[in-house]
Amino acid sequence: MKFITTRTILFGDCDPAGIIFTPRIAYFVVEAVHDFLTHILKGPAVREIFAMDVLPPARAMSIEFLAPMAWDDVIDIEVSCDEPRNSSFTFHVVGRNRAGASTFKSTFTQVCVSPQSKQPITVPEALRRALSDSRLA
Repeated sequence: MKFITTRTILFGDCDPAGIIFTPRIAYFVVEAVHDFLTHILKGPAVREIFAMDVLPPARAMSIEFLAPMAWDDVIDIEVSCDEPRNSSFTFHVVGRNRAGASTFKSTFTQVCVSPQSKQPITVPEALRRALSDSRLA
């Protein structure tokens, strides 16, 4: 499934030179993943995952910066995922400007944690199914 969300670079996302402030891209990645999860879970992502009795903290994130982004630029952010593992799931996120050139690439992994024990647990079946189905669509 090709899932794309759109984001406009806001003034507050930028440094004094008007170029995106590097840490803001991490926010874009998380926001895009939440949009993707909201789409595949058919409800607000975080609430849906919490309702599965899971906390989904980040385990790893990498970002490769490919081209500058400036105030008022509109970027399309594509999100896809790998097949879920036992207790984790990984997303691939690519930002593109309106000309279609990649501006950043990211990999973002979350792990399922029990709210009670704070230990890793198996990805709930409903989440596993939604993630797996998104790969087939």
